[in-house]
Amino acid sequence: MEALNELCDLVAAHPDLLLADKLAWLSSRCVAAPAPPRASRAHLHSLLALARLLPAGAAAGDAPPPPPLLAFLASHAFLSPAFWPQSFAPAPFLNRLLPLLAAAPVSPALSSALSAALLAALDVAGPASAPLARAFLSTAAAAAPLPLLPMDAASIAARLLLEFPGSEETPSRAKGKREDAASEENGGVREVVRRFEEEEVKALERKEVAFRLIVHMMEGEGGLGVEQIGKVRNAAARQVRSLTDFLKIRKRDWREQGAQLRARINTKLMCCEAAVVVLIRSVSAMDTDSKSSKDMLQQTLAWFIEATKSCILSSWRKLKICEELFCTLLNGISQITVSRGGQLLPVLLIPLKPLVVSTCSQANVTGSSPGALFEAVVKLSCEIIEFGWTKDRALVDTFIMRLAAYVREQNDYEEDGKEKEAVPVIRLNVIRLLAELCVCLKKWEVVDMTLPLFIEHLEEGDASSPSSLRLRLLDAISRVACLGFEKSYRESIVLMTRSYLDKVKAAGASENNTLPSEATTERIETLPAGFLLVASNLTSTKLRSDYRHRLLSLCSDVGLAAESKSGRSGADLMGPLLPAVAEICSDFDPVSTVEPSLLKLFRNLWFYIVLFGLAPPIQSNQIPTKPVSTSLSTMESISSIALQAVAGPYMWNSEWCVAVQRIAQGTPPLVVSSVKWLEDELELNALHNPGSRRGNGNEKAAVGQRTALSAALGGRVDVAAMSTISGVKATYLLAVAFLEILRFSCNGGILSATSTLNKSNSAFSCVFEYLLTPNLTPAVSQCLTAVVHRAFETVLSWLEDRISDIGEGADVRELVLSVHACFLIKSMSQRDENVRDVSVKLLTQLKEKFPQVLWNSSCLDLLLISVHNELTSGPVSDPAWVATVRSLYQKIAREWLTSALSYAPCTTQGLIQENFCKPSGVQRTQHTADVVSLLSEIRICSGKNDWNGIRTANVPAVMDSAAAASGAKKEAPDFTLEVLSTAVVSATVKCNHAGEIAGMRRLFSTMGGLNMGLSPLGTQSAQPLQSFDEVFVSKFVCLLQNFVVTAEKQPIDNSQFRETCSQATALLLDHMVSDSRGNLEGFSQLVRLLCWCPAYISTPDAMETGIYIWTWLVSAAPSLGPLVLAELVDAWLWTIDTKLGLFASDMNYSGPDAKLRPHLIAGEPETPPEKDPVEAIIAHRLWLGFFIDRFEVVRHDSIEQLLLLVRMLQGTMKSPTHFSRHPAATGTFFTAMLLGLKFCSCQSQSNLQKCNMGLQLLEDRVYCAALGWFAYAPEWYESPNKTYAQREAQSVSVFVHFLQNERTSGSVDSVSKSQGHESEHNMVDQIHPVWGCVDNYATVREKRKQLLLMLSQHEADRLEVWAQPINTKDTATFRGKISSDKWIDHARTAFAVDPRIALSMTLRFPTNSALQSEITQLVQTRLLELRTIPEALPFFITPKAVDENSALLQQLPHWAPCSVTQALEFLTPPYKGHPRVMAYVLRVLETYPPETVTFFMPQLVQSLRYDEGKLVEGYLLGAARRSNIFAHILIWHLQGECVPEESGKDAVVQKASAFHSLLPAVREKIIDSFTPEARDMFEREFDFFDKVTSISGVLFPLPKEERRAGIRRELEKITVPGDDLYLPTATNKLVWGIQLDSGIPLQSAAKVPIMITFNVVDRDGNPNDVKPQACIFKVGDDCRQDVLALQVIALLRDIFQAVGLNLYLFPYGVLPTGPERGIIEVVPNTRSRNQMGETTDGGLLEIFQQDYGPVGSPSFEAAREMFMISSAGYAVASLLLQPKDRHNGNLLFDSYGRLVHIDFGFILEISPGGNMGFESAHFKLSHEMTQLLDPSGTMKSDTWNQFLRLCVKGYLAARRHMNGILTTVNLMVDSGLPCFSRGDPINNLRKRFHPEMNEREAANFMVRTCVDAYNKWTTAGYDLIQYLQQGIEK
Repeated sequence: MEALNELCDLVAAHPDLLLADKLAWLSSRCVAAPAPPRASRAHLHSLLALARLLPAGAAAGDAPPPPPLLAFLASHAFLSPAFWPQSFAPAPFLNRLLPLLAAAPVSPALSSALSAALLAALDVAGPASAPLARAFLSTAAAAAPLPLLPMDAASIAARLLLEFPGSEETPSRAKGKREDAASEENGGVREVVRRFEEEEVKALERKEVAFRLIVHMMEGEGGLGVEQIGKVRNAAARQVRSLTDFLKIRKRDWREQGAQLRARINTKLMCCEAAVVVLIRSVSAMDTDSKSSKDMLQQTLAWFIEATKSCILSSWRKLKICEELFCTLLNGISQITVSRGGQLLPVLLIPLKPLVVSTCSQANVTGSSPGALFEAVVKLSCEIIEFGWTKDRALVDTFIMRLAAYVREQNDYEEDGKEKEAVPVIRLNVIRLLAELCVCLKKWEVVDMTLPLFIEHLEEGDASSPSSLRLRLLDAISRVACLGFEKSYRESIVLMTRSYLDKVKAAGASENNTLPSEATTERIETLPAGFLLVASNLTSTKLRSDYRHRLLSLCSDVGLAAESKSGRSGADLMGPLLPAVAEICSDFDPVSTVEPSLLKLFRNLWFYIVLFGLAPPIQSNQIPTKPVSTSLSTMESISSIALQAVAGPYMWNSEWCVAVQRIAQGTPPLVVSSVKWLEDELELNALHNPGSRRGNGNEKAAVGQRTALSAALGGRVDVAAMSTISGVKATYLLAVAFLEILRFSCNGGILSATSTLNKSNSAFSCVFEYLLTPNLTPAVSQCLTAVVHRAFETVLSWLEDRISDIGEGADVRELVLSVHACFLIKSMSQRDENVRDVSVKLLTQLKEKFPQVLWNSSCLDLLLISVHNELTSGPVSDPAWVATVRSLYQKIAREWLTSALSYAPCTTQGLIQENFCKPSGVQRTQHTADVVSLLSEIRICSGKNDWNGIRTANVPAVMDSAAAASGAKKEAPDFTLEVLSTAVVSATVKCNHAGEIAGMRRLFSTMGGLNMGLSPLGTQSAQPLQSFDEVFVSKFVCLLQNFVVTAEKQPIDNSQFRETCSQATALLLDHMVSDSRGNLEGFSQLVRLLCWCPAYISTPDAMETGIYIWTWLVSAAPSLGPLVLAELVDAWLWTIDTKLGLFASDMNYSGPDAKLRPHLIAGEPETPPEKDPVEAIIAHRLWLGFFIDRFEVVRHDSIEQLLLLVRMLQGTMKSPTHFSRHPAATGTFFTAMLLGLKFCSCQSQSNLQKCNMGLQLLEDRVYCAALGWFAYAPEWYESPNKTYAQREAQSVSVFVHFLQNERTSGSVDSVSKSQGHESEHNMVDQIHPVWGCVDNYATVREKRKQLLLMLSQHEADRLEVWAQPINTKDTATFRGKISSDKWIDHARTAFAVDPRIALSMTLRFPTNSALQSEITQLVQTRLLELRTIPEALPFFITPKAVDENSALLQQLPHWAPCSVTQALEFLTPPYKGHPRVMAYVLRVLETYPPETVTFFMPQLVQSLRYDEGKLVEGYLLGAARRSNIFAHILIWHLQGECVPEESGKDAVVQKASAFHSLLPAVREKIIDSFTPEARDMFEREFDFFDKVTSISGVLFPLPKEERRAGIRRELEKITVPGDDLYLPTATNKLVWGIQLDSGIPLQSAAKVPIMITFNVVDRDGNPNDVKPQACIFKVGDDCRQDVLALQVIALLRDIFQAVGLNLYLFPYGVLPTGPERGIIEVVPNTRSRNQMGETTDGGLLEIFQQDYGPVGSPSFEAAREMFMISSAGYAVASLLLQPKDRHNGNLLFDSYGRLVHIDFGFILEISPGGNMGFESAHFKLSHEMTQLLDPSGTMKSDTWNQFLRLCVKGYLAARRHMNGILTTVNLMVDSGLPCFSRGDPINNLRKRFHPEMNEREAANFMVRTCVDAYNKWTTAGYDLIQYLQQGIEK
């Protein structure tokens, strides 16, 4: 039902949407009429909904009325009570339905249904249905004319006439008085009452409804005929004739009383009122020329007049219905009189006077409110006089003069006291009536007839003495004076001012008890009210000026009179005049040129205002004082009045206080010319001390005035410094202080009389006039300067009081701020140095107090204009002054812009660009040199800036947004934003787009729109012409929507997107500038798309475009700021809901760790997403920068936008788990946290005082979210953007800096103090919505902050190392200098917030024993809470727990799976194969696919040594059944571990023998478990490669020169059995054939190894893409050690790739296939350094130049970079693995120049030459290698530094996964490999990771390692030895 109502409302609002078929469909959706008689509420509501569509049906053309409505009307069921639902009121329903039906178009169906319903209601006779019928008829009568056809209207009219039996009889003429008296004598009152009581009330009700319906019929066409109208007129006339007798009956004569009587009276009068309306309509329709019609008019007029007299004299005249009847009668009299061209005017004017007099004679109209009867008589009199003024002027004048005669004295009534009392009633009301006539008619002739009479009585008549008559006459005169007729105005004002002055003198000369009350009323009420009335209504400028002068003169006279008399306070005498003075001064421009006489009057006024204490207090802290006596007999009273006026409290009428404030708004500056100062002082002295009768007390009064002046100036000037100021001067200065401070306290110091927004708006234009007065004494100048500062303080206070205003109040506040700031900027060009200094000081304070003024476009434009404006003021050119002012403006502008840029660079640049775009800014080229010079000096950068401390522009996200807003592209590592160049470029682009839109608009207008000319001749287009805005808005909306759709499938064209958005923005702004306000919905959609599209696309380029557009919008149209921000907040919250960018919490690719699953990180391996999530994160970072920029702009002035930002922050911080954990989001995340904390710091602002609790809760959410970031292990991320890491580190550093300052500022304490401790107690007693149950909120809150600070500082230091890896200076602020107790406290706090935070702390501080032990204890005590956290395993699965068989191990079956390396660690001997541990490990391994675990096959095979419970064996067998590849690799490794027959020695221990004896059995079990298909594949795979491997044995007896041919012969015997065979070393490569000529025998001391090339294809790739892959098949060599080394290298490669490091490692495939047998992949497209040396005598540098071109060429530099990234990668691997025997035969170079190490026969602790350890460098970095890496040879080149950076970052990335690498190596300790044969390889490997070092120390260690390896002599020596011994080229 609600949906149907909304749809109907929509169609009703848009009638063009309604068609006949749609109306039919809507009707079908209505609830059907019920089958039972009772209707449902839903059905009735459906009827109302459809009724709304009836007006729309008229617009739709032929749309018929809805059938349900017709059925409702035609059924007549609604007249039955049984039809309506229970407890349903039919009357309100009908009141809503029938007006809707009345508004419907006329149609036969609806007319027929309505007429039938009306007739049925008229014919209702049953008592039950009668109320419903009356309600229906009453509502129909009250509605507008019903849509009836003439035929239906005639039938209804005929039925209505039946309600008036006897209507054919013509009513008798009006009776005379004698006939009335005779009838009363004959019948008596009782007979009349009986006759009226016989009329039933219900019958009267029906007649009233019938009359009202007939009125509607008479207005329509064809409703009533002439005969029917006559009958109706007769019936109505009878009702009107009976009205006189009815109203004469007194209440006591009725037999009915109470409610029954009131009902009868009301019904009768309503029926008569309806009858009067019928008579008016009927006589208006009569023939105008016939005699009968004229007689009827006269007769009707007589009836009406008689009825009106009866109403006046009736005892029921106070009833509202009686007043309405009276007004209707008078309206009828007016219409009848006017309708016949004034023929009845003489007839009317004769009885009209008695009617008016009778009305005026009523005592109940003598109050302040004249009443409805009196107002109706006045209205009738005005209409008649206005009409007769041109018809018969003499009659009208006679009528007025006869009324005026009642004003004269009536001495005839003096004999009778009672009648004497009645006379003033008539006179008072006639005076009021005449005054009303003058006001309503506004004719000077009427005024001239009445005003002399008023004045005569006031001056000479009985109204010359105080009386109520005099008060009424004075009131009338004041009303006449308001008309503005000059003669009457002057006469009236002279009389009023003289009267007031006389009363003042009389009041001073007499005691209060000797004056009559009327005299006091006249002085304090009547005359002041008259003065105010005149001031409010005078419109003539000339008369207002004259009246202003007269009132001010009167005030001076009153003040002088009050001073010259004793016994009265001047405030009592002058105060009543102040409202009138305030009103007449309200439109006076105080900065206009003022005549000296008028200025003197203003000065005198303020002199007395101060002297009498009439001004409101101006001290902010009012001092309690005792009331001052009203007597001014002593000088002490003057001093006390002045002090109390300054400090308060206010003693007088509050209206006077408001009036003084208004007067201050219109008072010009009371500047006293220094030339006339002595003269003015003498005049003021005369005012202050008339007659010099207080001579001895002057000095005492002067001290008091100076004291009051010092207090008024806020103590800025001591009393002692005023010793040279006389008392009169002090009073004058006090008046100035009061005036100017009050001027600023009202309306914020904006002069309301001015009409344009210029400098005159600011009240500073008044107060600065005092400072410009020449030759002031120092004391006076000091006081006037203090007045300026006090006025400024008043402005600041006014603005602060309104800081929380919203809507229009906020607009007014910002306007006030802007106007004052603009004036102060303009005042800095004054010649007076003091004025300039004051302007600069005040402007500086204004900026500090209200920083939002920095981004006020008016102020910025004016400042830039002033910088290069011509300084032409003054008659004489003054170059020094010009230079000084220009220098001052440049200094202020530089500080202004620098400060604005440091806080909101986006908005500031937008404003500068807008300034350049304005014609007033761009087209002024003759003076732009100063601006260009100024802006060229201003720049902001990501490094050091021109301001102190950390500001918003130090936040990298803000800087990036600023670059986007400027339109600049940041390329340099240390990005610097040139304000001038970017502003010019962007302004040019914006102007071009604006010009495009303007040109298209003109062209469109010229062509007449797009539809012009499209239609054929003689036809019209079916569609209406579209406006320019409609056409292009829809076009841009479509284009932007297409961009969004395209972005979901493929990247968009960013340049095209930017162009489209810019054009759409230009169109939007052009629309706002134009007068057009159409298509608002389309433009709102355009704004929404401009805000949402960048969020939808979510790429850095799109977001940069968005910021550029948003900045343009809010800068060019600040009114769009809230709308844009609201849309952006909605879009931001949408990204949270859709998990984009920063909020991609559940994305399958959340960072580097996701790529290392499950080998090194717990979790299932997942497919990376199609889109790089880092792009969306960077887009969010840019977006955040814009939000921070806007926050800085609006934080002090826009509560609405702050609330929008609160909404955004609340949505952002609602859960700490919805943030992305990608390390690339670190800076963005902490920037969001920074915005949250910055917002929370606003709780000290006055505009958010009411939100302190909410802000504190938001702050808790920020801390919770920020701490949640540390719930995960720290990760590294390397971005292709060179500055990304530095910006990430800086983002966290800025957050840490803010957190430190916030922590030390004590803001929380101040807030808690301001709120009391109630909130804290409440939080203790209740469950905190963020932290849960807390014991001591304040203490725990501080601990959380300390923890967050420590972790954030560590993160900042860590990222700083990543950004500056070779900066060997330890600049970290976090030194780890924390006590053990503090570490324990941190651990407990972290665990309470989130146990994962505590666990991740152990990864950040791995060697902190106190932290480790405390977290171990916490984990073991709260184990049940941690089942989902695999990182907690090492803290309770320990060798000790295994030895003790701890109960903690019982939780393992329920624990979440860990990583593979973590699980494999539990297979080592220290854990002794504990059943629970082993079960958990096997469950973990079974969690992951077997192919994933295959990488660790050597370790799994070694774990069989300790598999006493056969659990590992069971897992291996099960995994082998699930995966054939797993089974094959396992079998090969089992064969590789078997001991060869000839190697069985006594040294083999029994356990090893058991292990080796187990391997064949396991192999057989695997083979036995194969299915037939699996066995077939196994046999083909293994047979094929066994045959290839066996070739080596065949070649051994052959001579070397025949071996290659022998290989070919053997290969020809081998065929590839099937297309599913794969290379054992690379299971993803399928073998499709053998290259027969590829067989090569290799040199070896043992058996003959061979190299064979296979044709392979990728298993999941293109089957036609066949590639060669060479493999070496070795016999007699143990390959297992190479497998281990390459496993570590593969892990390092995965780590580097995951982090994004551009390091190259090539872990070629090696697989042992049997005892001392194996397959080794050949690195493709490589040659050894030894082979390279055989072709040239030069070093690597020469070889690279030979292969890749000269140094500096692109190909050479690309090869050099390839060599660098591979050398760095192998440097890290070599540091960890310590591979030796690094001669040039083991170093390969591929075709790209990349280095590859091979042959890992000596790693860890072993080395050639009997472990002599000759190669002492951690990795090989020979001289020829350094020639490529360090061209300078001094380790200072860029390439060397880049090499160091790569090495350090690779080492740091490897350290992150130290445990996984150690576990991989540790499981091979008992394998018997040579690398474990000596020393302590595992601990030494751990030491090379240096876990005890922090990141900076580790980075420095790696730098030292590289420097140590740089061309080390042992490296060169070993190459020499190899050359001499083996002939390997060095």
